[in-house]
Amino acid sequence: MKKIMLIAAAALVVLAGCKQEQKSSEEVLDEFSQAYNQLMDDYRAEAQLVDDDESLTDEQKEAKWDELQEATIAKMTATGKDYLKKYSNDTLVAPTVIGHIYSYLDDTDLDEILSGLDGALLENKTVARISEDLNHRKATAVGSKFVDFTVDHVSGVDKDGNPVYEKKSLSDFVGKGKVMLVDFWSPWCPPCKAEIPNIKAVWEKYHGDDFDVLSVAVWEESRKMDWHNTIDTAAFYGVKWLQLNNGHQEPATLYGISGIPHMILFDKDGTILKRGDDLRGAATEKAVAEVLGR
Repeated sequence: MKKIMLIAAAALVVLAGCKQEQKSSEEVLDEFSQAYNQLMDDYRAEAQLVDDDESLTDEQKEAKWDELQEATIAKMTATGKDYLKKYSNDTLVAPTVIGHIYSYLDDTDLDEILSGLDGALLENKTVARISEDLNHRKATAVGSKFVDFTVDHVSGVDKDGNPVYEKKSLSDFVGKGKVMLVDFWSPWCPPCKAEIPNIKAVWEKYHGDDFDVLSVAVWEESRKMDWHNTIDTAAFYGVKWLQLNNGHQEPATLYGISGIPHMILFDKDGTILKRGDDLRGAATEKAVAEVLGR
């Protein structure tokens, strides 16, 4: 069966409390949790039916899974928005609901939701992080110039096996007269590794005087991995293009990236041309070919 790409959000925190005539925040969260989990259960059940349907080709199954995923996401976001309309100022309900649905919203919808919250909610840890990511994405939206960052790239090891660090910046590659496809990834990330063959095909077909690819490893430490894993994984998957490892948090934070792989296509002067969902699978080569006029 195709791996389910929908990621269930972290379990809701449901606090014990006395029942009141009006629903308590805890009761509302429990109700939302049940509705959300039911949508996930329905999704898995319907996806299994598609997988078991022997009359369908693999391509037809893929298409049905994609339709099912889109429909489920639409239901999830609609459910979340309904709860936010009713409980937009609830300091327990609103942050939890936003935390469940924000990654499925486009930035316009997310901005509208966050703008409707009062000051106390904006200071909530979850909401503040989501708001910060959104502001970074606004600053690095399509049409904006690149935002620079510098990492302690591991260029090799010394005779004792210790890492040799080299300061490397995005500006060493972007804005230098080439169209650049920059891939933010991590060695622990299965979807990142699944995307590598697509990136490799684009690089092999188009790299030259006017185009190149740069992979930037981020969040390695979040899965207890480090530059060793990045270098080894890149070598295993045949990554021969430009690389920055040991990126940690800053590159993803500056671009408001909340999930990887995340690719950004920069023009020759460093202007952002496309990013995110517009650069996955076959869409990547199409975008590069259009920019290069090939």
